[in-house]
Amino acid sequence: MTKQTLFSLSILLVFLFHCISTLGQPAAAPAQPANAPVQPANAPVQPATPPVVQPAKAPAPAQSAKVPPTKKGVPDVTKILGKAGGFSVFIRLLKSTGVSDQLYGQLNNSNNGFTIFAPTDAAFSNLKAGTINSLSDLQKTQLVQFHILNTVVTLSNFQTLSNPVPTEAGDTSDGEFPLNVMTAGNQVNISTGLVNTTLGGTVYSDNQLDIYQVEKVLLPLDIFNPKPKHKAPASAPTLSTPKTKDNDDESQSDATKVNESSPVSISGHGILVSIEVVLVAFILTKGLHGV
Repeated sequence: MTKQTLFSLSILLVFLFHCISTLGQPAAAPAQPANAPVQPANAPVQPATPPVVQPAKAPAPAQSAKVPPTKKGVPDVTKILGKAGGFSVFIRLLKSTGVSDQLYGQLNNSNNGFTIFAPTDAAFSNLKAGTINSLSDLQKTQLVQFHILNTVVTLSNFQTLSNPVPTEAGDTSDGEFPLNVMTAGNQVNISTGLVNTTLGGTVYSDNQLDIYQVEKVLLPLDIFNPKPKHKAPASAPTLSTPKTKDNDDESQSDATKVNESSPVSISGHGILVSIEVVLVAFILTKGLHGV
């Protein structure tokens, strides 16, 4: 009985010890599921990043034409004449007509050269009052261009020119802008058909431009003495009772009839007179024979 009791107590103690040890250990972590949840085949597409909108740039100002770089040492006609002095009227015409800009552009962009006959202020003052102001814009441009040759002519080369000399104003084939140059020794004479003058001193000279002073404004014929345009002949004044050709013919016919009838009537009277004379002579003759 005692052994059984001890055995039972021993088993009870072992069981209690086991329970105490089990309770003293931390609880075990829950078991993981056998298979992790299946991820979706394709992850949801993230929205595309919105493009960054750059602020619009202001449009660059439009350029009419690309301006070529200015060559070094290009002669400026207006500056040269302004520095020389005494050409203020011609300078004003060069600028107002735009010819000065054209000259500068061509001298800058090409190897072309020009010869300019520059009238002095005294030359313009000798013109009739209002001469320049009465011209149209086109005529002012042509007047300025008439003083420009499209070539470089030195003093020693004027004698090589062939008349009429072409200018920038127009063609000389029709005689619209004739310019004649004559040389006598060192003297150069210029004639336009309206103006004769002598070439003055040299204002400027290089391999692209020669400017000479002239004491008279070169007046072209086409502007100051244009050819008369062909006009239809003026109609005859209208008469109050004009006669037609038929009426004239009828009148002439009537006059002819009158003139023709006159000798006929005269001849008739002549025949009657002759018959009467013959009868009288016959009667007288018979009377004489009866006696």
